[in-house]
Amino acid sequence: MSESDTVEGLGELGTLARILPRLPEGASTLLGPGDDAAVVAAPDGRFVVTTDLMVHGPDFRLAWSTPYDLGWKAAASNLSDVAAMGARPTALVVALAVPGETAVDFLESFADGLREGCAEMAPGCGVVGGDMSVSSTMTIAITAFGDLEGRAPIRRDGARPGDVVAVSGALGRSGRGLDLLFALGVDRDGVPDASLARDLRERDADVGWHVAPTPPVADGVLAAVAGATSMLDLSDGLALDAGRVARASRVVVDLDSATLGSDPRAALAGGEDHSLFATFPQGAALPGGFRAVGVVNSARDATYRVTLDGRDLIEATGWDPYARWSGAAG
Repeated sequence: MSESDTVEGLGELGTLARILPRLPEGASTLLGPGDDAAVVAAPDGRFVVTTDLMVHGPDFRLAWSTPYDLGWKAAASNLSDVAAMGARPTALVVALAVPGETAVDFLESFADGLREGCAEMAPGCGVVGGDMSVSSTMTIAITAFGDLEGRAPIRRDGARPGDVVAVSGALGRSGRGLDLLFALGVDRDGVPDASLARDLRERDADVGWHVAPTPPVADGVLAAVAGATSMLDLSDGLALDAGRVARASRVVVDLDSATLGSDPRAALAGGEDHSLFATFPQGAALPGGFRAVGVVNSARDATYRVTLDGRDLIEATGWDPYARWSGAAG
């Protein structure tokens, strides 16, 4: 690879000239990349905004993910957060810090993943700007915006006793795929073996789901229209995230193990599925891909928690980068 094929060789302007044509413009974009800031339409007079960080090591491994996967997953993790507020995603701002020797075609493939992820999960959402820098640790930071379209935001603190607890999307697939990847061997330098990861991905779809999930982003708006009382994105695991709704709403969230598939442990503890967790009034028709997984109960002893089949969960664990990252990369 010649120097002209790297970000260091081309420089920021040359690299951006290769990347920007590959990114989606977006239906709400009034002024896109190229100025000091973008201008995005906000017909509602309000907008939803969220940000997410992906760092090589705790958040992804280059031995496991292609650059296309990273672009797709960066889109998925942010789009689902916007959807969890009941909003329609409209725009992304993308910041990248990469080593100088990074190949420009790596970033082109990353941009392709962003573009096609947006097209698949949130048609009309565009990339309106961002920034680039150099770092020995590859870092991806994305800020996402969304339009509430006149509706109230769906918060975490609205669940009420008697509500139906429902989920749209996968439960435990990403966590299972990650467990399989961690079980792989490493090369002589202690780095995850990329060839083994590729072979495993071909054999097991959950590995592909971990590196490039496809959350049900459109179901966020459907849930809001259907009267969801609370909602969030399942990024850290069902047990941990359901606990956030329980505490915010001052209720008990009781999950039904019979609805959690063949491996309830994986469904409860596995993170990064980016599915949608919501509560709906009793008797409401569940929209889109939502399915009932439990019920909201009163917290008679003022202990706001998650239970399973009416019993306290012994271990409500999920993803926590400060607690779970070993310091390894690869």
